[in-house]
Amino acid sequence: MESGDATPFGRAIRAAYQAGEEDESLRPIVRTDAAGKPIGRIGRGDAVVFYDLRGDREIEITRSFVEPGFRPFAVEPGLGLDFATLIEYDPKLPVRVAFPPQQDLVRTLTEAVTDAGLRVVKIAESEKTPHIGFFFNGKSETIFPGEDRIIVPSPRNVVHYDAAPEMSSAGVAEAILGQMRPGGPDLIVANLGNVDIIGHLENRDAAIRAIEAVDRALGRVLDEASRLGIAVLVTADHGSVEEWIYPDGTINTGHTQNPVPLILADFGEPSGSVGGRLRTGGELADVAPTVLSLLALPIPAEMTGRTLVEGSPAGPRARRRAVLLILDGWGIRPPDAGNLIAQSRTPAFDGAWTRFPRAELRASGEAAGLEPGTVGNSEAGHLHLGAGRRVPLDRIRIDAAIADRSFFRNEVLHGLMSAAARDRRPLHLMGVAAHFSSHAKLDHLFALLEMAAGEGVRDVFVHGFIGRRGDLPEKNGAACVEKIEAFCARIGAGEVVTVMGRFWSHNREEKRDRIEVAYRALVYGEGTPVGNLSPSRA
Repeated sequence: MESGDATPFGRAIRAAYQAGEEDESLRPIVRTDAAGKPIGRIGRGDAVVFYDLRGDREIEITRSFVEPGFRPFAVEPGLGLDFATLIEYDPKLPVRVAFPPQQDLVRTLTEAVTDAGLRVVKIAESEKTPHIGFFFNGKSETIFPGEDRIIVPSPRNVVHYDAAPEMSSAGVAEAILGQMRPGGPDLIVANLGNVDIIGHLENRDAAIRAIEAVDRALGRVLDEASRLGIAVLVTADHGSVEEWIYPDGTINTGHTQNPVPLILADFGEPSGSVGGRLRTGGELADVAPTVLSLLALPIPAEMTGRTLVEGSPAGPRARRRAVLLILDGWGIRPPDAGNLIAQSRTPAFDGAWTRFPRAELRASGEAAGLEPGTVGNSEAGHLHLGAGRRVPLDRIRIDAAIADRSFFRNEVLHGLMSAAARDRRPLHLMGVAAHFSSHAKLDHLFALLEMAAGEGVRDVFVHGFIGRRGDLPEKNGAACVEKIEAFCARIGAGEVVTVMGRFWSHNREEKRDRIEVAYRALVYGEGTPVGNLSPSRA
């Protein structure tokens, strides 16, 4: 079982690659018995653990299983699942949560600004809605009095966004300019998501078009800010396409450990600059205090980040309006053949980087609440940009619980598994199958499998969702699934019964036709069958 050639799903996924499919949009593959009947389907009264760690893309598929009166598409009535999630996706979901939030993050940037009686407007296209909302507000769905949001629809008539790499950046820029006009809000927080989104697709030309579209939008914002005397703080949440090639020459469609830029174009000052400089050694958590200093507001005691502005004029600062512009996925790295930003035409960014005070910010590893040496991600990035302090993410807490074995005594997980063992009900473990990604870790799945074996659960079924993001290059979904199959064989518990691309299962824009495909594969076994012999994708 250690060999990839020996695993049934490994063979099936590799056959799909040969047929032109890829991880992200892989059509569902389902396990069948000798008679061709799907096995391991989620059925009435079964136990389910969704082990993903994020929640924004996990909510819709979870709703289809647990929400009473779910209506977007037809679902199996009366499933009555014993459903648990590792972390909280949405407090309104009727599920048990193994690791509930430990604390509410208070006095985030949005709350601090609105508490002062100032207005905030958040702007993004729909693919990045949760990042300027849920994550930026401290993983909270709260919309504060004085906070408004403008969501520009992302293109809906394309399968993959590399067919339209400009996405809705022009519409986002137009919305920003509309809010910058006299009488607009005191603070605009906006996200341009193209570079991150297109950078996850193996299409160099599309990535360059995305970079250049973001640069054009940046140029429009800077020009209007200059005309109106508004301060603009330009930064990013993590790196990506600035290191698009791995050292071995393969394409890196994931995130990076590189720093991100910070540019302060303070057109509220007569000289168009802060009259000083930005300090070095900063990180994402320092951005919120910097914004508050521009707005002449006090920095809350809860924020451990420090303003990045040095050399400010003596005495109280005059209050000005400000824009925080997040170039999602725009990292900093020396130019070479693998740096697509350096190979693109970026006159607006290059001009701002040369003219205005600038700095590089740490945006990965511990500075983003992650394990040392790990890449940054959009969720951690926006969380830290808005929180103004380091926030250890849930994965850190779960890793620690596995290390000290308290994971295996978790009240929710123990209760669910012991009941499944007692009542001889199947246990389903579903989530992203990746060595490491912002959504999940294989180590967490392996701990759940080990726990299920120790609890004596007889039937344990694994449903894996694969994609090209994470810590590995394209077409490594097969390797991850093979590793799961090998682990199950080694401990004598668990069986992979479903694999599909995240395109179907993970969605946050109510693309219900995709979620329905995932649901029907999980419940009814609709998909390409794979048995224990040579699978076919006919």
